[in-house]
Amino acid sequence: MSFRRLICSLASLVFFVSSASATRAAESPRPNILFIIFDDWSGNHAGAYGCKWINTPGFDRVAKEGVLFRNAFTSNPKCSPCRASILTGRNSWQLEEAVSHGGLFPSKFAVYPDLLEGSGYQVGLTGKGWGPGDFKIGGRTRNPAGPSFDQHKQQPPASGMGQLDYPKNFEAFLEQRDANKPFCFWMGFQEPHRAYEPRSGVRLGKKLEDIQVPAYLPDCEVVRHDLADYAVEVEYADAQIVRTLEILDKAKLAENTLVIVTSDHGMPFPFVKGQIHEDGFHLPMAARWPAAIKAGRVVNDFINVRDLAPTYLELAGIEPHKQMTGKSLVNILRAEQSGWIEDRHEMLVGKERHDIGRPNDLGYPVRALRTKEFLYVHNFHPDRWPAGNPETDFGNCDPSPSKELLKYLGGHFYDLSFGKRAAEELYDLGRDPECVNNLAEDVVHRAKAEELRNRMLELLTADEDPRVLGKAEIFDTYKYLGSRKKGYETWLAEKLQAAPDFLEVKPANAKRRAEAKGEK
Repeated sequence: MSFRRLICSLASLVFFVSSASATRAAESPRPNILFIIFDDWSGNHAGAYGCKWINTPGFDRVAKEGVLFRNAFTSNPKCSPCRASILTGRNSWQLEEAVSHGGLFPSKFAVYPDLLEGSGYQVGLTGKGWGPGDFKIGGRTRNPAGPSFDQHKQQPPASGMGQLDYPKNFEAFLEQRDANKPFCFWMGFQEPHRAYEPRSGVRLGKKLEDIQVPAYLPDCEVVRHDLADYAVEVEYADAQIVRTLEILDKAKLAENTLVIVTSDHGMPFPFVKGQIHEDGFHLPMAARWPAAIKAGRVVNDFINVRDLAPTYLELAGIEPHKQMTGKSLVNILRAEQSGWIEDRHEMLVGKERHDIGRPNDLGYPVRALRTKEFLYVHNFHPDRWPAGNPETDFGNCDPSPSKELLKYLGGHFYDLSFGKRAAEELYDLGRDPECVNNLAEDVVHRAKAEELRNRMLELLTADEDPRVLGKAEIFDTYKYLGSRKKGYETWLAEKLQAAPDFLEVKPANAKRRAEAKGEK
């Protein structure tokens, strides 16, 4: 055989093998999709990340049998905007009214459950989908996450936990589905959202000496008990993952089911939930799909929750929706290696209005850029209180023993969580991963702050963010549809009429700080 004929034969063989592989890939069944989302669970609070004081065998199994993401983020650390981003594949500032917590969800934005359903998938939801807010105003007839399957209940071990039997409801969905169709199911835990049963953590076996207290909270018994109560809520939700994986195994559906587990934002503590700090927007995330994901991988690439919707569509064989600005994760999921796969190393973060509590119900607009080494934060209105005004009890921070303690003590930890902030913040994440030491005004770091500010503005401009395009006033027109319907001024007037000295009883005032220190 001549050299030329040998080359041609080899080329034909390669073409045949490649074509056969492509044909098998095209003929392989579309995967089932099971999306599991915690409510208020912080990024590193899982055994797979090395956490010793919270046990998460369910999440850890998904990570061990699939891929663990070290850098998964939400672009907005609050329930409604994060979940809207997941469903639409867009950053929250690209979602008009859905940028706000407790707002409405415009029907003009397509959501992946509807798109998958239209392509033959059966969809379902148990627990918390999109919310809080109103999805009906825009014409939707069901939660954007899908039709609810919430008929089965269970008795949790603590009174603060929800009573939905998530795995049983998932099983009920499977029993009624058409077995010839793929499914897409959203399992939305209510845990570890507050309120917690006080001291349930210790009652259920937690030891206070094992709790790891972050640098932005005082290390004392009150906080340790609060964190222990949070821990058992995480563990209860994780136990539902264990049961759910067993259901998949029993039904022989595990092999071709993509399971993704994550959270919407960090834990419901001061300085975290609703705030643009690392622990607020850094999420846990793991994915398992035995048919396609090599087990035991760890990925460093920056992943945003808006990347999930285009991922699901690509796996379902659907053209990416034109509205979606996230980037599919399919190549990362299918890769063989760990580490940096596509070198995604920048992440935009931000917020507008979360819970109200300022004059005219104004928000606290922030944009930020996260890189491998730094977090740069730009507060557009540093004159405002970042967690809401003191007289409205800092509404963008959930009620808790830890919150009451900070208000009582005042001082350093109070200022970190509730005090007004500089226009610019810069954190060296290698040395200060919990973001307590602002370097933005340090002369040594001014050049880095300017560099990251310019890059952030460049990316936000490409994102067509109204906040940087001279159209910021639009965000103040979006209505709040939460539990308090009255505006700030009406609410405050009623308070003052009922208690004229209301504004004199301010959190963390000098008298209360003195009393806490044992002074007269």
